[in-house]
Amino acid sequence: MMEEEELEFVEELEAVLQLTPEVQLAIEQVFPSQDPLDRADFNAVEYINTLFPTEQSLANIDEVVNKIRLKIRRLDDNIRTVVRGQTNVGQDGRQVKEITRDIKQLDHAKRHLTTSITTLNHLHMLAGGVDSLEAMTRRRQYGEVANLLQGVMNVLEHFHKYMGIPQIRQLSERVKAAQTELGQQILADFEEAFPSQGTKRPGGPSNVLRDACLVANILDPRIKQEIIKKFIKQHLSEYLVLFQENQDVAWLDKIDRRYAWIKRQLVDYEEKYGRMFPREWCMAERIAVEFCHVTRAELAKIMRTRAKEIEVKLLLFAIQRTTNFEGFLAKRFSGCTLTDGTLKKLESPPPSTNPFLEDEPTPEMEELATEKGDLDQPKKPKAPDNPFHGIVSKCFEPHLYVYIESQDKNLGELIDRFVADFKAQGPPKPNTDEGGAVLPSCADLFVYYKKCMVQCSQLSTGEPMIALTTIFQKYLREYAWKILSGNLPKTTTSSGGLTISSLLKEKEGSEVAKFTLEELCLICNILSTAEYCLATTQQLEEKLKEKVDVSLIEQINLTGEMDTFSTVISSSIQLLVQDLDAACDPALTAMSKMQWQNVEHVGDQSPYVTSVILHIKQNVPIIRDNLASTRKYFTQFCVKFANSFIPKFITHLFKCKPISMVGAEQLLLDTHSLKMVLLDLPSIGSQVVRKAPASYTKIVVKGMTRAEMILKVMACSDGPHEPLVVFVDNYIKLLTDCNAETFQKILDMKGLKRSEQSSMLELLRQRLPAPPSGAESSGSLSLTAPTPEQESSRIRKLEKLIKKRL
Repeated sequence: MMEEEELEFVEELEAVLQLTPEVQLAIEQVFPSQDPLDRADFNAVEYINTLFPTEQSLANIDEVVNKIRLKIRRLDDNIRTVVRGQTNVGQDGRQVKEITRDIKQLDHAKRHLTTSITTLNHLHMLAGGVDSLEAMTRRRQYGEVANLLQGVMNVLEHFHKYMGIPQIRQLSERVKAAQTELGQQILADFEEAFPSQGTKRPGGPSNVLRDACLVANILDPRIKQEIIKKFIKQHLSEYLVLFQENQDVAWLDKIDRRYAWIKRQLVDYEEKYGRMFPREWCMAERIAVEFCHVTRAELAKIMRTRAKEIEVKLLLFAIQRTTNFEGFLAKRFSGCTLTDGTLKKLESPPPSTNPFLEDEPTPEMEELATEKGDLDQPKKPKAPDNPFHGIVSKCFEPHLYVYIESQDKNLGELIDRFVADFKAQGPPKPNTDEGGAVLPSCADLFVYYKKCMVQCSQLSTGEPMIALTTIFQKYLREYAWKILSGNLPKTTTSSGGLTISSLLKEKEGSEVAKFTLEELCLICNILSTAEYCLATTQQLEEKLKEKVDVSLIEQINLTGEMDTFSTVISSSIQLLVQDLDAACDPALTAMSKMQWQNVEHVGDQSPYVTSVILHIKQNVPIIRDNLASTRKYFTQFCVKFANSFIPKFITHLFKCKPISMVGAEQLLLDTHSLKMVLLDLPSIGSQVVRKAPASYTKIVVKGMTRAEMILKVMACSDGPHEPLVVFVDNYIKLLTDCNAETFQKILDMKGLKRSEQSSMLELLRQRLPAPPSGAESSGSLSLTAPTPEQESSRIRKLEKLIKKRL
């Protein structure tokens, strides 16, 4: 029973003393031991069995128990010692805390004592400084006052939190009173040296005034401002008298004298007063800036009074001299005293061959640069910004309408001169080597535009720029109408307004009214000029938006003018297409009048094909060479001609009736010949063979293949005994747009009467596949052309003839 209780006790003890492996490992590292009692896996039963392995060993149990009890007492003593040691540590900590508190109290006392000593020293300095300040002020010892006053004010800042103390408040009031007295005394000294009325005191400034300026730097800023204001007013008083509104020198034609006067005054100031004022006051610049403000107001007033006397040359003269003076100020001064900031910066444009994308001219803007070589000058370095730009010249802005009206008149005269020159000199001589050069007048126009734009932007970036833009728009349209559209060759040849096509004779061998070589070159020149104007007008719009104020950018829009030049381009291309198209009309008419039912055998290409090819070879190389610089518009010409000629050819093809089987084969040969010529049209007659644009090739292949399929339907017919269903099926297979209307035209070509066509039209409706869901019954069908195996022997024979001809 006793043993069971002991075992239970041991198990409970083990449960209580369970430690984590990490803690156990740490204990073993700190307290290494070989005693089994210290092992983590200690087992009491095994330990007892080790002590008493046999029954005989139980005889000395009392001795073992005594040893264990002794060990327990030693452990108890060790635990007691450790616990008491921890108690002593707490007591020691409290003692240390009390010592630290005493040290902190001593530290605070030291700090307060130091502050008190420093404050007393400052108070002594303040009291002595105030006394000295008052004495020096009475003796006007401004040099010493400047140094002392700043120190007194610095010391006084330390006593702001002590202003509740009467003695401190009294000292502060004495300092303020001394500052007030100093300010009044210094202003009085300057008034005496530079009285508002009368002449300036002779001789240079005294050292007293120079030192007084140093004191003014420390006093209320209003003292400094008052000194500056009175000095500048006295310095410019003579100017207001000399250039009164009623004086002859006040008018714009003698504006140079104003600027010469201020330059002399600035030199006089530097010699006499340059050392009196501190450098950071920038007195010379302030005098110049105030002169500019006064001059601007005086000029504005006199120009309002004598507005009717202002002429453009006089206005531009005054503006140029004024902007030159503003440039002089920018070189001399930094602009640090300006309160309204600098005017809007003008960004340097990127380099380009366009006159609006290259460096802008220097102030010599009176001369019009008309040489084209000027457009390719290298870009110059960007000039530094002028903070004084507009400080005087802004007064001219309300009168810039005179300049705008002058430019309106000048541009009108320029356009009239262009018209007169064109009439006198006639159209430019054909020169295909240059590839359709632009008319010289357009370069002159845009160079003049650039000169006006730069000049106006230097005068104003506000509403006058918008007015000038309106003038630009007006004469861009006039140039397009009078110089470009107005000189395009006319297609009418009589007062009745008949067109070229209406005058074409249908008789074989008759001549067609075509454009001459000179007229074709002229159309190409006008097209190239319009293209140049279109691109340059776009750049002009961008440059105007850069120059004008941000708030006015939305008012700059030259889209209408660009559309006008686009219209000239389209009209020019259409004229070229009409001319070539009309030249081919007699040949197509001759084709439709031939007796195709009487053709007995297939030969070489028909004469009408030769005629069409001849006209193409005459016109296209000329047009291509003259549009070499605008390749995309030559492509447009080719596309438009194909879109015009091919439908017309198919229309005349349907007029060829009746057609025999052999006649259809001959037409098929002719059609293939025309197709090959059209595919080669962009590079026809050229030594350099260039692949035609894919868009053009697609149009030709699609249109001429349709014509070939129509003729193949006719050529595949075996005669009147051929089953109707075979003919209908051939039609459905060969033509993608197999509708009743086209089918009826083909029946007309076969020479069938209306009564005979009814059954075939009904059969067509029966044989046509059902249209896909959502599609109309009359829509075209996506059918493929017959394979080579399905071609008849006559088609193979026809192909052999074509190859032989080629």
